Amino acid sequence: MRRKNKLLLLKLVSLFSVVRGYNIPIIAIAQYLSAVFILSPTSMPALEVILDFKLFLLVVASSLAIASGYIINNFYDSEKDLINRPRKSMLDRLVRKSTQLYVYFTLNFVVVGLGFLVSWRVALFYSAYIFLIWFYSHKLKKYPIIGNITAANLAVLPFFGILIYYAKLDDFKYLRDIEYGIIFWHATFLIFLLLIRELVKDLENLPGDFVNKYKTVPVVYGDRTAKVMISALSALTILPVYMLVERYNVGYMDLYFYACLIVLVFFVPMVWKFDAQKQFVRLHFLLRLLIVAGVFSIVLIDPSVLMHGRQRIEKTIQQTTIDVGDFNLDG
Repeated sequence: MRRKNKLLLLKLVSLFSVVRGYNIPIIAIAQYLSAVFILSPTSMPALEVILDFKLFLLVVASSLAIASGYIINNFYDSEKDLINRPRKSMLDRLVRKSTQLYVYFTLNFVVVGLGFLVSWRVALFYSAYIFLIWFYSHKLKKYPIIGNITAANLAVLPFFGILIYYAKLDDFKYLRDIEYGIIFWHATFLIFLLLIRELVKDLENLPGDFVNKYKTVPVVYGDRTAKVMISALSALTILPVYMLVERYNVGYMDLYFYACLIVLVFFVPMVWKFDAQKQFVRLHFLLRLLIVAGVFSIVLIDPSVLMHGRQRIEKTIQQTTIDVGDFNLDG
């Protein structure tokens, strides 16, 4: 490769790293699976949900909004990342900050534009979401507890945007029939996991946070307090798991919830045992695996939906083939 092409490739890799491109497909899949199995009206066929163009616009808008959020978060955290993640930070710096900001504002305009294609309410929702991400990155993440809670809720908000979309489709009559409990307890379980992850990240990033005067839980109250909070949140996950498994029909997804509890039983002692940054990086990776596994395990709520969808697609293809054949015979 020529030097110019190699530099361009490195910059593209750098931009991919800044926007956490490896997370975006997972976010999109999570939104689609949530729409099919949890958020859409029960009377709406899965294939109709998947082929809904406006839902596609919502998923793209959410993914781009989150990507722009990673950019602005990276912009404000660049100094502490030099300490906490020196290799990644050097890769991210291959793209100038001015270029990062240009991409950030471009993505935000695209997100709001996509929102208007669905409705002005959706555009307003994403405008507020973009502002909240900026405010969190600029101010809130530097403060203990409120920063962690905000980060966890920002990760869940796009899913409520999809819920509002389906409510509007039916003039909000859908809201009277929906089973709020299963949505509430799913969201609660996810928020608990995200809060645990945020606290583990605070322990992982303690050196850079301390030097740059970020008032995170470990910096202000000490790592012991952070570990106590992680232990308490891990214990609290039992409540949403109990409610989802015993009170609601989550199909075979109960296997995922049981597996999570088993992992957390071993996870908490490791939190108390570990002190080094590399050890907390491993714990953070384990939590990310749990969250990603949770995304794909949504299918276990009703695996037959996939089979019915496949049969419907095959039937549609067969019918199309027959119609084309008839057309050729007539011709």
